[in-house]
Amino acid sequence: MKNLLLVFLFALVIASCKKNNEVEKAIAEINIDVSIERFEQFFGNSSTNDLPKLKQAYPFMFPKTYSDSFWIAKIKDTLQQELIRETGKKYKDLAVEKAEIESLFNHLKYYFPEFNPPTIITTTSSVDYRNKVIVTDTIAIVALDNYLGKDHYFYGGIQKYIRENFESSQIVVDLADAYAEKYIYQPQRKTLLDEMVYFGKKLYFKDIMLPNKTEAERIGYTQQDIDWAKANEHYIWRYFVERELLYSNDTKLPRRFINPAPFSKFYLEEIDTDSPGRIGQYMGWQIVKAYMKNNDVSLRDMLKTKPQDIFDNSKFKPRK
Repeated sequence: MKNLLLVFLFALVIASCKKNNEVEKAIAEINIDVSIERFEQFFGNSSTNDLPKLKQAYPFMFPKTYSDSFWIAKIKDTLQQELIRETGKKYKDLAVEKAEIESLFNHLKYYFPEFNPPTIITTTSSVDYRNKVIVTDTIAIVALDNYLGKDHYFYGGIQKYIRENFESSQIVVDLADAYAEKYIYQPQRKTLLDEMVYFGKKLYFKDIMLPNKTEAERIGYTQQDIDWAKANEHYIWRYFVERELLYSNDTKLPRRFINPAPFSKFYLEEIDTDSPGRIGQYMGWQIVKAYMKNNDVSLRDMLKTKPQDIFDNSKFKPRK
């Protein structure tokens, strides 16, 4: 009986791998060609006389709340010039990033046929890391000065847990994250469980859209962080359940377990400093993975499913 079960499980794995390979082959055949326009280079090489033409070509990059004198001062600003120089040194071309973005867009087109690939506009943002990427129906803006490498001297005053993801490999991850927000429908996020499942949806979306990225890259953890989370899943889950946190609407809980932070706040000295931040996102990810494994549901439908329904039908059990 045991041998028969092993044979059955092996056959399931083979069938699943074959199906995944067929899907990825179909996705690759979509073959989207991404257009990238280097606005930061155009701006950096412009004189004040070029400003009218630049504004005409890229009106969305020049909010009307700012006068021409503001943009002229920015063209001449030495810090702005240094940002553009450093960005140019790091990104002489974007061949690797372009290939990754094209793969992302191929996946988006496969799962959401109505998706139309936007033009990628690169820029600098004076390291506005809260707005690394902005996506609309027609353009996607990527602020390259947020991806110069976590140890770049520009980031000296930024906390380590934030600049950990200021790497070129995270550009496509952040783009996928921005598109996840466009496809997720979840109007209410009142409880910790709501928050967990919302971010679990985003992370599962990235699982599908970025199959060549590691789990650590998709969530923005180090490998040590992801290993800690996996090793402590059972303990984390027990902590949430025993303290009745899942259905709590305590406004402190997102700051403790969802929002970016150097560590998650269990208020237990022996584990707080070892834990990665956003552990609630990680646990929500595992719930959504379990739901998709145990239910015949499309990605599109899952993204619209209520958190409680996902949890109730997930049959989630933490690793031990």
